Amino acid sequence: MELAHSLLLNEEVYNQLGEFQKAEFIFEWLQFLEKLLPVTSRADIRENQKKLVEQLTSLLNNSPGPPTRRLVAKNLAVLYSTGDTFSVYQTIDKCNELIRSKDDSPSYLPTKLAAVVCLGYLYKKLGRILGNSFTDTVGNVLKAMKNAESQGRYEIMLSLQNILNGLGAAAIPCHRDIYKAARSCLTDRSMAVRCAAAKCLLELQNEAVFMWSTDLDSVVTLCFKSFEGSNYDVRLAVAKLLGTVLARALTSKQTTASTRHNFRRISLEEVMELLGTGFLRGSCGFLRASGDMLKGTSSVSRDVRVGVTQAYVVFVSTLGAQWLERNFSAFLSHILDLVSQSHPKVIQSQMDAIGCRRCVSFILRATVGGLLGEKAQIAAAKEICQAIWKLKKVVDTAMSDNNLETRISTTDVTASQHVLVCALQELGSLIHGLGTTAAPLLQDSSTGVLEAVISVILHPSISVRLTAAWCLRCIAVALPCYVSLLLDRCIERLSALKSSPEGVTGYSFAVAALLGAVKHCPLGIPHGKGKVIMTVAEDLLCSASQNSRISLQRTQAGWLLIAALMTLGPAVVQHHLPRMLLLWKCIFPSCPKDLETEKTRGDSFTWQVTLEGRAGALCDEVVQRLLPPLPSAVDLLTQLSSIYKSYGNSLKTPSTVYRHKLYELLAVLPPKTYEGSFCAVLKELVSDLTVPDSQIDASTFLLPSLCHENDLLLLGPLLQETDHRFIEEQLLLGNSIAGGSLEYDPYSIYEKVAKGDSVPKPLPPVLSVISAATRLFGVMFSHVAESHRLQVLEHLLNSIKQTKGSRQQIVQLNVVSAFSTSLKHLANCKGSLGPEEVRRSALAVVMGALESNNPLLRCAAAECLARLAQVVSDSAFTAGLAQVSFDKLKSARDVVSRTGHSLALGCLYRYLGGIGSTQHLNACVGILYTLSQDSTSPDVQAWALHSLALIVDLAGPLYHVHVEPTLSLVLMLLLTVPPAYTEVHQSLGRCLNALITTLGPELQGSSTTVSALRTSCLLGCAVMQDNPDCLVQAQAISCLQQLHMFAPRHVNLSSLVSCLCEILLDNSVLVNLCSSYLLLRRAVVACLRQLVQREAAEVSEYAVALVKESREDFTPADVNIREIGLEGALLGLLDKELDQRLCQDIKETLTHMLTSMAVEKLSFWLKLCKDVLAASADFNTVASVDTTQEEETAKVDDGSVLTSDGDERFYPFSNPRWSTRVFAAECVCKIISQCENAGSAHFDITLAQERKQRDSRDDFLVLHLADLIRMAFMAATDHSDQLRLSGLQTLLIVVRKFAAVPEPEFPGHVILEQYQANVGAALRPAFAPETPPDVTAKACQVCSAWIASGVVSDLNDLRRVHQLLVSSLVKVQAGKEAQSQQYNESTSTMEILAVLKAWAEVYIVAVEKQKNQSDAHNHCLKVANSAEESYKGVTSSASGLLDLVQADLGILSKLWLSALQDFALLTLPSEYALQLPAEGGTFYTAETIENARPHYYNSWALILYATALWLTSTGFIVVDPDEGVTNLSRPVTPTTMCQDSSTRPLVKSPEDVNTDRFHLILGITVEFLCSPRSDAAMENIIACLRALQALFDVPWPRSKIGGDQELGVELLNVLHRLILTRESPDIQLAALEVVRLILFAAQEHVKEKRRSAEVDDGAAEKETLPEFGEGKDTGGLVPGKSLVFATLELCVCILVRQLPQLNPKLTCSPAVQSGKHLLLSEDGSRLVAVALVILSDVPAICSPEGSVSVLPTILYLIIGVLKETAVKLRDGQLPLTVAASLQALKGLLSSPMARAEKSRTAWTDLLRSALVTVLDCWDQVDGLLQELDEVSLLTAITVFVMSTSPEVTTVECLQKRCIEKFKITLDSKDPLVQCKCYQLLHSIFQHPNKTVSYPYIHSLAPSIVGKLQETEKAKPENAAELQVIQEGIKVVTALTATAEEEHRAHLVACLLPILISFLLDENALASATKLAKNLHEFALQNLMQIGPQYSSVFKKLMASSPTMKARLESAVKGNQESVKVKTAKHAKNPGKSSSIQLKTNFL
Repeated sequence: MELAHSLLLNEEVYNQLGEFQKAEFIFEWLQFLEKLLPVTSRADIRENQKKLVEQLTSLLNNSPGPPTRRLVAKNLAVLYSTGDTFSVYQTIDKCNELIRSKDDSPSYLPTKLAAVVCLGYLYKKLGRILGNSFTDTVGNVLKAMKNAESQGRYEIMLSLQNILNGLGAAAIPCHRDIYKAARSCLTDRSMAVRCAAAKCLLELQNEAVFMWSTDLDSVVTLCFKSFEGSNYDVRLAVAKLLGTVLARALTSKQTTASTRHNFRRISLEEVMELLGTGFLRGSCGFLRASGDMLKGTSSVSRDVRVGVTQAYVVFVSTLGAQWLERNFSAFLSHILDLVSQSHPKVIQSQMDAIGCRRCVSFILRATVGGLLGEKAQIAAAKEICQAIWKLKKVVDTAMSDNNLETRISTTDVTASQHVLVCALQELGSLIHGLGTTAAPLLQDSSTGVLEAVISVILHPSISVRLTAAWCLRCIAVALPCYVSLLLDRCIERLSALKSSPEGVTGYSFAVAALLGAVKHCPLGIPHGKGKVIMTVAEDLLCSASQNSRISLQRTQAGWLLIAALMTLGPAVVQHHLPRMLLLWKCIFPSCPKDLETEKTRGDSFTWQVTLEGRAGALCDEVVQRLLPPLPSAVDLLTQLSSIYKSYGNSLKTPSTVYRHKLYELLAVLPPKTYEGSFCAVLKELVSDLTVPDSQIDASTFLLPSLCHENDLLLLGPLLQETDHRFIEEQLLLGNSIAGGSLEYDPYSIYEKVAKGDSVPKPLPPVLSVISAATRLFGVMFSHVAESHRLQVLEHLLNSIKQTKGSRQQIVQLNVVSAFSTSLKHLANCKGSLGPEEVRRSALAVVMGALESNNPLLRCAAAECLARLAQVVSDSAFTAGLAQVSFDKLKSARDVVSRTGHSLALGCLYRYLGGIGSTQHLNACVGILYTLSQDSTSPDVQAWALHSLALIVDLAGPLYHVHVEPTLSLVLMLLLTVPPAYTEVHQSLGRCLNALITTLGPELQGSSTTVSALRTSCLLGCAVMQDNPDCLVQAQAISCLQQLHMFAPRHVNLSSLVSCLCEILLDNSVLVNLCSSYLLLRRAVVACLRQLVQREAAEVSEYAVALVKESREDFTPADVNIREIGLEGALLGLLDKELDQRLCQDIKETLTHMLTSMAVEKLSFWLKLCKDVLAASADFNTVASVDTTQEEETAKVDDGSVLTSDGDERFYPFSNPRWSTRVFAAECVCKIISQCENAGSAHFDITLAQERKQRDSRDDFLVLHLADLIRMAFMAATDHSDQLRLSGLQTLLIVVRKFAAVPEPEFPGHVILEQYQANVGAALRPAFAPETPPDVTAKACQVCSAWIASGVVSDLNDLRRVHQLLVSSLVKVQAGKEAQSQQYNESTSTMEILAVLKAWAEVYIVAVEKQKNQSDAHNHCLKVANSAEESYKGVTSSASGLLDLVQADLGILSKLWLSALQDFALLTLPSEYALQLPAEGGTFYTAETIENARPHYYNSWALILYATALWLTSTGFIVVDPDEGVTNLSRPVTPTTMCQDSSTRPLVKSPEDVNTDRFHLILGITVEFLCSPRSDAAMENIIACLRALQALFDVPWPRSKIGGDQELGVELLNVLHRLILTRESPDIQLAALEVVRLILFAAQEHVKEKRRSAEVDDGAAEKETLPEFGEGKDTGGLVPGKSLVFATLELCVCILVRQLPQLNPKLTCSPAVQSGKHLLLSEDGSRLVAVALVILSDVPAICSPEGSVSVLPTILYLIIGVLKETAVKLRDGQLPLTVAASLQALKGLLSSPMARAEKSRTAWTDLLRSALVTVLDCWDQVDGLLQELDEVSLLTAITVFVMSTSPEVTTVECLQKRCIEKFKITLDSKDPLVQCKCYQLLHSIFQHPNKTVSYPYIHSLAPSIVGKLQETEKAKPENAAELQVIQEGIKVVTALTATAEEEHRAHLVACLLPILISFLLDENALASATKLAKNLHEFALQNLMQIGPQYSSVFKKLMASSPTMKARLESAVKGNQESVKVKTAKHAKNPGKSSSIQLKTNFL
C-alpha cells in the first residue's frame, strides 16, 4: 500500500494486482492524493496535471464504488482549482456524455453515477468560473433523472445540491426546473432519495426567493406529504427544510425587484397557521380535509404529526433564543391551542390526545428547555402560569353555572384538560431544571405559581389532577424547602374536602407525589409527617363505606397514601407496620363470598411497594405476617372472570388493574411463600397470555428488554436512543396505542422516574398486565415441577396453533416473551429445563417465532434460542440447533428465515463462547460470508454481517485464521454497497470494530502482514467516515478509537481530531439540530475522552489549528473557538446538551484536559471558569471586586476593551445553566489542587513575581488570587443552592491554601487580608434565616477556617465573621425542639454539629496560638528585655481570639460534652440498641438515628479535642458553690476512690463528674484508635492524639492513668497498633508524645507512693520499705500487664523501623551491611530522638530489680543509635539522633537506680560493659574511620566519666583506653574536632572527684601545653584555628585553678609567655588582620585576669624577661581606651564558642 503514496498513480504496480486489490489500491491512492494536492506547489501540479486528469477521468469508466467516485470527484475539483482550468470543459463534457449514454445495463450504472457526482463537486469547487455551461449540465442531469432508478435519483439530488452551492445566485435560471425535480423526489418511494431531495431543496432556498414567498404554501404542503410513510432520517431532513424555509419567510427583508409586486411579508400568525394545519389536518389538501372533517373520517397519520413537531423545533431553533424570548407568549398560545377544544377532531380518542400532548410537550421542552437561559426560562414559566390561570377561570365559570342552559359547556371543561396537562408538565419540567434558581419565581406573589397549580388540583378531569400533582412534585424536588409546606397544605385541604370526590382524589395524588419527591431531597421531611399521613389514610379507608357516592375515591386515596408512604424507607415504615397489617387483614374477605372488587384495588399493590421497600430490611417474620390474606387474594383472582360476567363492563378496568398488581406482588415474593397457589395462578397467567383482552401488538414494550441491546441496532433508529425518542416512540407502537400516560396508573406518580424521561408514562392496564404476567411466568415456570412444565408448554403451543392472523402473532409474542423470561431465571439459578420432551416443546415455541414476520420477534427468538442452549448446556443439543439453522439457510430463499437463522448462529456464540469445534466455526463463517454478499436483499446482508460481527467478537483467538479474508470482505462491501443501504454499512462497521478488537495490541507490530491488516482497517475507517449516515460515522469513530488504543502511533491524530471537532462544532450552533444523532455525539465525545487521557495538549492544539485554517464548510458562529479553545467549546456543549450520559462524558473529558494542562494554560482555564461563572452574574447582586493585577488588563486585546461586559458577544457563554456553573466551580477547585502538585511558586507571590519577570510566559496561581476570590464569591452568593455549596467549598480551599502567603509590600501582613470584605460578604447570606441547613453548615466550616487561618489579626475586623458564628450558636442553644419543621430532624443535627465543630476549630486554634506565643514569650525573655514591646503586639491577637471565644465557652463546653455523649451512644454496637434513650440524644431524635450518624462521624474529632483542651484549661477544677474552689489536682488517695456505691450522694460530686468526663473522652478516643477504618481521616487520628496529650498535660487525669496500670497498658497497646498501621510521621510523633506523658504519669504515681510510704512508716524502719515500681523484688515483667514492657515494645518498634540494623536478627543477614551509615530523614530523626528520651525515663518506674532487667535493652538501643547515626556533618553540627542518644545516656547514667543499694552492683557491671561497647566502636571501623564522628563518641565517653559513680570508669583498663582515645583525638588535623576535644577535657579536668580527673590530667596536660607552645611560632590562619587556641588556653587556665599550690607556679610560667607572644604593639595593631586582633584582645584579657590572681609568679616572670614586659606594657597602653569599651561589650556578648557549648552541653 505504501506504493500508492505518489502524486501520479503507480500504474505498474496497479496492473499486477487482482480485481479487488485494485479497488483498494485506487482508494488508498485517492485518499493520499486528497491530502497531497492542497500542499503541493502549483508548478508541480501544472507539470503533472494532464496526466493526472487522464488517470482520474479514466477511473470514471472503471465503474468505481460510491466512496471511490466521491474521492475521484473531490480530487478533480481540487486539481482544477489549484492548477490550470483550461481543460475543465473537456472533463465536464465527458461527464455529460457518460450521463447521456443509452447503456442501461447494471454494470454501466456506477460509471454514470460517478459522472453525476463528478459534476457536482466540480461546480461546487469552481462555481462561477465555469460560466454558463451549467444550464446545459443541469438540463442534462434533470433529463437523466426521468428514467433513473433510486440510486441515480439519490446521487442526482446530491449533485444538484453541490451545483447550487457552488453557483450561488448565478444559478437562478435553473431554479424552477430543479425545484420541480426535487418536488417529485421529496415524495419518492425510496427514503434515501427523499433525504437527498430535502438537502437539495434546503440548498435551493438560500437563493430561490419563490420558495419562501409565492410558493410557500405548496412547499409546506409538499413537506407534509413527504412526512407520510417516512422514516426517522427523512423526518429529520424534511423538518429541517420546512423549519428553515418558514423561518426564512418570517425574517426575510431583502426581495428582488422582479418579485416585489406580488410579494407580501408573511406574519408569525400565518406561519404558525401553516404549521398548525399540518399538525391538525395532516397532508391532505386544505379543501379536501374540511370535507373529510365533516364526515368524521380523517385522522392525521402519526408520522406527519411527528414530522411537523420536529419542524416546529427547527423553526424556533433557527430563529434563535432571543426571538423566542420576544415572541414567547404568541408561540405558547399557538402551541397550546393545538390540543385545545377548538380542534375537537384531533383529540377525539384518548390515543390521539396522548399522542398530541406528547408532541406539544416535546416542542415546549426542546425550545423552552433547550434554547432559553435561566432568566428567560423564569419569564416563560410566568407566561405558562398566566395560561393556567386563564383556563382555570373558564373551568370555574363552567362548573359554577349549574343551570341547564349552560350545562352544555362541560365539554369545554374536558376539552381544556389537554391544554392544562401540557402547560402543567412544561411548568413542572422548567422548575425542575431551574432547581433552586427558581426560588424568585415562586416567591413572586404576582405570578402565584403555587396557587395556580394547587387551584387546578380540583379540576374535573383526572389527568389534569394527576399532572398538577406531578408539577407539585417537580417543584418539591427543585426547591426542597417547599416539601413540608406543600405537604401540610395538601393534607389540610384533603381533610377539609373529604366529601368532594375531586378533592379526595386530587389532594391524595398531590400528597402521594410529594412523598415521592422526598427521596430526591437529601434534606428530607420531618419524621412526624409520616404519622399524620397514616392517620389521614386510615381515616379515609374507615369512612369509605359511609358514603357510597365517594367510597371508591376514598378507598383509592387511602391506599394510594399508604403506598406512597412506603417510599420513605424502613426508618419511617417500621413505626406504622402494625396498623398496616391490621388494615390488610380487614380488607381481604375471610370467605370468598364477599367480593366487592373496588375495595381491593390498591391494597395488593401497597403490599408490593411495602415488600419491595422492606423485603431486604425486614426479617422473615414480617413476610410471614403478610401472608394470611394471600390465598384469599388468589381466590379472588380466579373468581374475577365470573364476577366480571355477572357485573358487566364497568368492572373491566378495575379487574385488570387488580390482576396487574397481584402479579407484580407475587413476582417479588419468594415463590416458596405461595407454593399452594401455583396451579391456580399459572392457569390464570396462561389464559392472560393466550387469550389477551387486547388486539394490540405490544412487541415494542415486551421484547426490547429480552433482546440483547446490540441486536436492537439491526432494527433501525427507532429502537435506539435518539434526541426525539419522546415523540418517535409513538410511531413504534402501531396505530392502536400512543404510548403511556400518567392517568393509566396513578400509583406511578410517586415511583422513581425512568432515566431521562420527565413524566412517568405507565402503559394502559391491558398492556401492563401482560408485561406483569410474562415476568411472573418467568419466575414461576422455573419453580414448577418438570412434568408440569411440559403440560404448560404444550398448552401454549396449541393456543398458538389455534389462533389465526394478526391474533396469532400477538399470542406468539406473549408466549415467547414469557418463555424467554423463564429461561433467564433458569440460567440465573443454574436450573435445568427438564427431559427430552420438554426440550422439544420449548424448541418448537422458539423456532416458530424465529421465522415470524415481525423482525423484533425474530430478534427476541434468536436470543431465546441461545438462552435455551445455555440452560440445556449439552454440546450435542447445541450442535443440533446450529445444524438446523445451517440446513435452513442453505435451502431457504425468503428474507425472513434467512435473517432469523443467521442471527441465531451469532447469538449461540454469545452464550456459549467458542462452541468448541473449529469446523463449526468454519461452517458458520462460510455461510455468513455467502449471505453477506447477497446484494438482492440488504436486510439479509445486514443481519448476516451483524451475526458475523458477534462471532468475530466472541470466538476469540480461534478466529485469527479468518481475520484476513473477513477484513477483505468487509472492505470490499464498504467500497461497493450503495450508501442508501445504511443498515448494511452499520453492520459492516460493527464487523470492523470486532476485527480490530480481535487483533488488539498485535496491531502495533511491524511485520508486512500486520501492517497490511492495519492499513486495511484504516482504509475501512476512512470509507465509513465519508458515509453520509450518522450512525456509520459513529461506527467509524469508535473503530478509530479502538485503533488509537491499540496502535496509537499509526492513527493520524490531527485528522481524527479535526473530524471530531467538525461534527461537534458544526452542531453546537443549533443544539437541536446538532448532529441529529445522539449516538454520533456520544461516539465523538467518548473518543475525545480517550484521546485526551493520553495526549490532551496535542488534541487541544489540533482543534484550534483546525479552526484557524477556517475551512469553507465551517459556520462563522464557531469562530470563537479560537479564544475559548476546544475546552470552551466542550463547556458550551455541556451547557446545551440534555443527555445525561453525554454530559458525564464531556465532564470527564474536560477533567482529563484540566489535570494534564491546567498548570501550563493557567490563565486560559481560569478565564474559562470565570466566564462561565460571570455569565450568570447579572442574575445575582455581585459586589464588584476590582483588584485585577496590571498584567491582566494589558493582556486583553483592544477589540474586547471596546465591547462592554453587558454585550452578548463578549461572553462566549450566554446564560449558562446552574449545573454548568457548578461544574466550573468544581474545576476551579481542581485547578488549585493541580497547581499544588506543580510547585510552591503557585503559592508564593515573591517567587512567582520573580519568575514571571524572568519569563513572561510563566504563570502562577497566586497572581490570579483576585479572580479566585471573585469566582468563589460569585458562586457563593448565587440563587442556586448547589452552586452556593460549590462556591463555599472553593472559598474554603482558597482560604486554606493562601492563608500563609505573605504580602511582600507590607511585611507582617498576608496577601489574603485585602479580601476580608469579600469573604465576609460571601458568607453573610448563608446565615440568613431561610438558608437551607446544608449551606449554613458549609458556611460554618468556611467561617472557622477563615478565623483560624490567622489572616485577619485585627479583632474588630474578625468580629464580622465571628458575629455570624455567634448568631448560629444562639440558634443551637434553642435545641432540637425549636428547629424549623421544614426539613428532616437530622438536618438540624447536621447544622448544630457544623456550628459546634466550627467553634471547636476556632477554640483549638486560639489555644494553640496562645501556647506558641507564651513559648515565644519565654524565649524572648531569655534573649533580652528590650523585646517586651514587640511581644505585647504579638500576643494581643492570640489572647484576643481566645477572649472572643471565652465569652461563649461556658455554653460551648456544655454543648460539646452533650455532642460527645450523643456520639458515644451512637457508636455503641447494635446489640446495645435497646439501652439507648427512647427520646433520642441531645441533638438527634430516636427516629432519625441512622440519618444523624454520618453528621456525628463528620465532626466528633475536633469537638473532642476542643473539649479536652477546655477541661485541661480548667485543670479539671470544678467550681462548687458550697466549698468555694475545690482543687482536685492532687491525686485522690486510693481510700476515697472505692467507696461503696450505696453510700454515695445522689448529686454527683465534682470528682464523679470529672471521672465521667475523663472516661467519656478516653473511651471515645480508644474506641476510635483501636480500629480506625482504613479510610479514617488523618485529621481525626491526629485530633484524638492531641486530645490525649492535652488530657495528660494536667495532674488530675495523669493521676487517674498513673494509678490504673491496666488502663495505661491498654492505651500503650492501642498506640503501638496505631504506629504499626499508620505510616504518617505526624501521627507517630503525636502518639509518642502521648506515650511520654503516660510514662510521666506512671513516674509521678510511683514517686507519690514512695513519698507517702516514707511519711506513713516514718524513717525508722527504712530497711523494710516495700519496693514500689514494676518488677517488685524479682525483676520480672509480665507482657500484657506491664507498662514497662509495653513501652519498650513500642520504642523498639519505632527504632527498628527507622534503623533496621538495630535488630540483632537482621544484623547477620546480608541485606543490612554493617558499617554503612544511613542518613535518616528529618522525620525519622525526630521519631528516633523522641523514642530515646522515652527509653531513658523507663527505669524511673521500675523497682531496683526491675530496672536491672530492663537496663541492658535500653543501653543496647541507646548506644546502637549512637553507633549507627554518628556521622560527620559538614558544619560540625551534631545529628539530631546523636544529640538525643547522648541526652538519653546522660539521663540514664544519672538515674538514682545506679546508686540504690539493691541494684548498684548490677548497674555498675552493665554500665562498664556499655562503656566497652562505646570504646569498641572505634576498633570496628578500620578503613571507615573518616565516616565516624569521633566527637560524638568522645562526648559519650565524657558522659560516662562525668555522670556515673567513679567505680564505673576508674577501672584501670577502661581508664587507659579512654585516655588513649583522647590522645588520638588531640592530634586530629581537624580544628573543629580539636576544639571539641578541649571542651570535653575542660569538663573532665574539673570533675570534683580526684580519682577520676587526675589520671586524665597527668596523661594529657603536658601535650596540651606543648601544643600551645607550638602556636607561638605558627599563628592561626582561620577562625577555627583561633578557636582551638582559645579553648586550649581556657583548659590550661582551668588546670591552673584546680592544680595544687606547688605546681601552680610552674603552670602559670608556661602560660604567660604563650599569651604574651600573641600581643601586638600599637603600630602592628593598626595593620593587623582581624584574626590577629582577636587573638591579641583575647590574650590581653586573660593576662589582665591572671596577673592579679597569681601576682607573685607574674611579677617574678616579668622581672626575668624584660622583652616580655616591654611588649606587655606597650600593648596595655595602646589598648587602654579601646579595651575598656570592648571588655564591656564582651561581658554582654560571650563569644561564639560559648553558644555552641549551649547547644550541645550534655554534661
